[in-house]
Formats: sequence, C-alpha cells, structure tokens
Amino acid sequence: MAHHPATSPFDLVVRDLMGRPGAQRMVDTTFPAPTDLGTDLIGVPAGSDVRLDLSLESVQEGIWVSGTVIAQATGECGRCLDTVRHDVAAPVQGLFAYPDAERDEDEGDAEDLFELEGDVLELETVVTDAVVTSLPFTPLCTPDCPGLCDQCGARLADDPEHAHEDLDPRWSTLQRLFDEKES
Repeated sequence: MAHHPATSPFDLVVRDLMGRPGAQRMVDTTFPAPTDLGTDLIGVPAGSDVRLDLSLESVQEGIWVSGTVIAQATGECGRCLDTVRHDVAAPVQGLFAYPDAERDEDEGDAEDLFELEGDVLELETVVTDAVVTSLPFTPLCTPDCPGLCDQCGARLADDPEHAHEDLDPRWSTLQRLFDEKES
C-alpha cells in the first residue's frame, strides 16, 4: 500500500496504523525545503532537499513518531560574514495522541505531545523545531575565526598582522609637539 503526503510534504497519512497498537511503518522520504526552515543567520535554503527517516508506531494513545531529519543549512559566519555550511541531522520524536485518548494531567504541556487531526500526521512543527534547535546560535566558518577589523572591515584571517595605530585623543597635543620637533 503506497503512502503519499496528504496536502504538504510534512503531512503523512496514517490510516493503516490507527487503532492497531504494535503496528509500525518506516518512512524514508525526501522533499524540497519550505521557505522558513531556519533562523535569520542560518537555515535550510528553500527548495533544497530535506530527508525524513522516520519510524511510525501505533500505540494505545496514538502514533509515536521517532527518527531523524537530514538537510544542509547555509548562512553567514557571525564574525566574518563568509558563507557557512552546516550539516543537519536532528532527532525528531513525538506522540500524536488520538483526540479521545486518556492522558495524565501532567502530560498536557509535554513538548513532545501533539494532537492527531483525523488520519494525517502534521509534522511541520515537529520538523521545524528539530531543525531550528539543532542549528548553531552563532554560526562560524571556523571555531577560531578572527572576524573583521572593527575600524576598516578588513578580513582578519587574510591578514593576521593587520593593525591600526590607535592613539588616545588625550595625547594628541603631545603627539603634535613630537611631530613638530621632527620636522
């Protein structure tokens, strides 16, 4: 039996698993990334490949989803603004509970608990959260990137000896006297 996405690549039809505890299905699918899969500094470019490698397992309360989302994010180095590439292999997991499933009071706010809408798993939130939380807060091209010169914007990795003579303005009169004596 073929299983095709319902309306979005993030939607998986699970009619065959519903109400059959112990039933399991593996999903390995690749689809183009949506436009908002990342942060302002780094993200998965729209249209690039996103791979979902998931296990869907029917349990008494709903459908347990676990697996990995794989993609490649690009962005800018937070220090020198060069292009940064970051391989994403983020774990995905969550329980998509049946609307009428009994739950403990403490489970109401669990971060890996979602409501199953009909017979379709809507994975967009789960996948987006997994990818965004796996991305670096400040992407760097190398861990020891020296960045840019704060005075002229020169890339410091290209010229490690780069420096500017920075005189304290309080000594400007003394410097002027020194310059006059030399001339």
